[in-house]
Amino acid sequence: METDTLIINNREEFAQWAIARANAVLEEQGSNLATAARTGDENQIADAANALGQTIVDALLDAFDCLIDGD
Repeated sequence: METDTLIINNREEFAQWAIARANAVLEEQGSNLATAARTGDENQIADAANALGQTIVDALLDAFDCLIDGD
């Protein structure tokens, strides 16, 4: 997932970024998990759940990296 550079100057801007990022994650990965759940295929469900988890981890690491780079 490629993102543009964003400068966050305060808590409110960070909250808006976090909401937008969470929505993007849910739209992409959450719908994949729901689709897999409808099929009932355990392997597809596991793969989709793992992808959702990894996307969340990636988003958190991106936020952390930005905090570290900003010091």
